[in-house]
Amino acid sequence: MPSRPDLLPISCNDEVATALSEGRGVVALETTLIVHGLPDGVNLEVAAQLEDLVRAQGAVPATCGVVEGVAMVGMDATTLERLADPASDTAKLSARDLGLCMARGRSGATTVAGTIALAAAAGVSVMATGGLGGVHRGAAETYDESADLAALRRFEVAVVASGCKSILDIAATLERLDTLGVPIVGHGTDHFPGFYLHATEYELDWRLDDPEAIAQAFALQRQLVGGGMLVANPVGAELALDPALHDQVLNEALEALERQGLSGKPVTPFLLQAMAEATQGRSVEVNRSIVEGNATLAGTIARHLAG
Repeated sequence: MPSRPDLLPISCNDEVATALSEGRGVVALETTLIVHGLPDGVNLEVAAQLEDLVRAQGAVPATCGVVEGVAMVGMDATTLERLADPASDTAKLSARDLGLCMARGRSGATTVAGTIALAAAAGVSVMATGGLGGVHRGAAETYDESADLAALRRFEVAVVASGCKSILDIAATLERLDTLGVPIVGHGTDHFPGFYLHATEYELDWRLDDPEAIAQAFALQRQLVGGGMLVANPVGAELALDPALHDQVLNEALEALERQGLSGKPVTPFLLQAMAEATQGRSVEVNRSIVEGNATLAGTIARHLAG
């Protein structure tokens, strides 16, 4: 029997609860980016900026995570600061980890999959992130695939992202999304974005540049088919990393990864850190531009979806 959202141990802050009760647009925001993805000193600043950008579009931000066993959809700055404190031993939570973390009374930052799950349970239909997880390079041997993909198929949440992280196997990720039946629509692009890169070589079947049209398409899709939708929103070409530099740095990082014999969860943090060091922080700046642009678009979509 499906769970009833009103009986789940989820805490929505007053702003989110009021918006949901009034039928206004709400945008879920992940906390893994803030707690585990961005450098100290920048992370909380970005978190506040993302919430402000969502509000500026007429929607309400709902930063998600688990705090001492309570799943939170919408949290204040003080709570987020506690989660981001390196001394707090905040776990990284995918969808599969939520119940276990809550049962043990622990705190955790949610990944895209974890955030999608909490958003859907609370009745939030739009999420903004930087880059989606996907199929890792060499997955034919390791079976290393992000839970983000399955979560997109399972939960009725539209996720705005700048493609998947460029350190992944993009072709395999697109094939997997196709197999799962997850629709992808490009916003301002005919090609799948490459996270740090404005575009990849992979063409998209659908493009909608009007956020209202994207909201309408998602509303129809979830009524007819169910599941989520990926809105591919590229970083501006003028803000993206130089493709030649990107490829050089990524290849060097992949070689270092192989030398160290890393696999599984440490792979993505290792490669992102290598990118940041090799580009002298430029990749962190691009990452910030990405999430800010996606929060803005998600806020607009959420407003139209509610309307």
